[in-house]
Amino acid sequence: MIRCGYFKVTVLALATASTLLYLSSIKNEVHTHSERLETAQHNDSIRGQGMLIRLDKMEKDINRLLGVIGKVEMKVAAGQKEAEVKKERKVVRKLFPNSYLFSKWGQELSEEEQREAEMLFKRYGYNAFLSDRLPLNREIADTRPPRCAEKKYPADLPTVSVILIYLDEALSILKRAIRSIIDKTPAHLLKEIILVDDHSSNEDIKEKLDDYVTLINEERPGLVKKVRHSEQLGLTQARLSGWKNAVGDVVAIFDAHIEVHVEWAEPLLARIKEDRTIIVTPVFDKVNFDDLTLTPYESAADAFDWALCCMYVPFRPEWYALKDDTLPAKSPSVMGILVADRKFFGEIGSLDGGMKIYGGENVELGIRVWLCGGSVEVIPCSKIAHIERASKPYLPDLSVMMKRNALRVAEVWLDEYKYNVNIAWNLPLENHGIDIGDVSERKKLRKSLNCKPFQWYLDNVYPLLDPWSDLVGYGALQYDLKPNLCIDQGPVPGNTPIIYPCHFWSPQHCYYRTNGQIYIGRIKSHKYNNRCLVDSGSGAPPGLYDCKVAKQKNFPMLWDFKQGEPIQNRDTKRCLELGKDENGYSKLVVQQCTGQNWKIQNLVEARLLGPKKTI
Repeated sequence: MIRCGYFKVTVLALATASTLLYLSSIKNEVHTHSERLETAQHNDSIRGQGMLIRLDKMEKDINRLLGVIGKVEMKVAAGQKEAEVKKERKVVRKLFPNSYLFSKWGQELSEEEQREAEMLFKRYGYNAFLSDRLPLNREIADTRPPRCAEKKYPADLPTVSVILIYLDEALSILKRAIRSIIDKTPAHLLKEIILVDDHSSNEDIKEKLDDYVTLINEERPGLVKKVRHSEQLGLTQARLSGWKNAVGDVVAIFDAHIEVHVEWAEPLLARIKEDRTIIVTPVFDKVNFDDLTLTPYESAADAFDWALCCMYVPFRPEWYALKDDTLPAKSPSVMGILVADRKFFGEIGSLDGGMKIYGGENVELGIRVWLCGGSVEVIPCSKIAHIERASKPYLPDLSVMMKRNALRVAEVWLDEYKYNVNIAWNLPLENHGIDIGDVSERKKLRKSLNCKPFQWYLDNVYPLLDPWSDLVGYGALQYDLKPNLCIDQGPVPGNTPIIYPCHFWSPQHCYYRTNGQIYIGRIKSHKYNNRCLVDSGSGAPPGLYDCKVAKQKNFPMLWDFKQGEPIQNRDTKRCLELGKDENGYSKLVVQQCTGQNWKIQNLVEARLLGPKKTI
């Protein structure tokens, strides 16, 4: 069809061109004839001039027509060429359709490039293929609150040692972190950059990184230093190694997969200059692991749940009342990035060297600083862009070490609330079987620093944390006659709990409180809505709704339960039991009580679940 149209346009162009040539020749002849008849009658002369005017107009019209035809010919030819190119282009197979890396990125990569990108993604947990092709000094958006740019800071700020810790990072990621720190930190403030390698295995960050460090140190002698562990010691020990080798007034301890924003250092250093006992932390922006674009984060407090896993929570109400989003804000804890007066960091006990591999050391620091004479603040005018890895290099299952480290923190610092950590990890209160190491030195440190009790921390620093004081049973709820069957939260989203073979993971974690509420699914550590079990009607499956919603709708949501006895609704007097569906399979129903009994996996206080029962 394109070829046919092209033929028609070309014929029309040739015909029009021929007409133009013919009219041009006529015009020339009229000019000549007009010269020869200068003495002819005046009227004849007027008629000759009129013909010339009409011929001039026709010539202009035809020239315009030829211009249009020429453009059409070019478009048709270009379209024909594009169609031919598309026809010749091969369709590239998507080799990894289920990979998180390619869900939004990499549609134009060849098969060979896809293989390389996926291999690097599995190795590093982020898009190292793309990172290798981005400038080391790439610009990132200034996402600070607008008024931060207007702030002025003292000229005589303390110097800073920036510590980058890493295990098996991509070379380009490390280079970009170093480059951004050098470019965006005033030279008189940047004392040194210390690279702490926790025994990486990839070869390209050995000799090639050394070459890059040498190149930088030729321009600024001694600026970049390297510390390498002879064996993998974990996150905490890497941070401690950096701190021990630092000589700046302040230490800034970062992950290596970061880029700093403009004027990141000055607000942190200025706050520490005002009060050396404050541990400060910048606000993170997220760098997406797939396309390495930046997602800005709003300022928020760094906090944790009872499993001692990190999370964000709002600042205290008094900060919002000031209506100035550039002001420092109190925070219960720190995330993975912390900045502190180097000497005060040592005085307060630095980090717990007994923590292993990954997790908990930042929460322990936040609690200890608050209890032992310091404080923690988030500084909204300091921003750090941080890659959120899809996977981490330390262990296949980090929860093993996170659980162990959390129990260690609880034993030293949480006093009577230490058992909440067991509950959060669904461990028995006694004899959990996990070796937390020797904590005697940390307990001596707490005593020597004259630290406050943890109750003070809950009351004054982190009142959002639910103390779980009326929780009396937790873990899986098992059917007494068939202990391999457990109550499960069922499909999510959804509001119907089910009976399911026991696997004891969080969808089967249940919690019974003295007020009669039964939660199904992981309990919240904060005073937010949990999901409450309700009686949906006789013969119907039970329901599972946010407790606030259930209360607003007047759903019967309070139950009586003792270990090894029925679960009976206080209002309807119906029981949670097993029935049969149309195919004869067990299903969870609420019906008139028939004497079916249940057991919950762990008890907090036996007297509240029946005086004759034992833990």
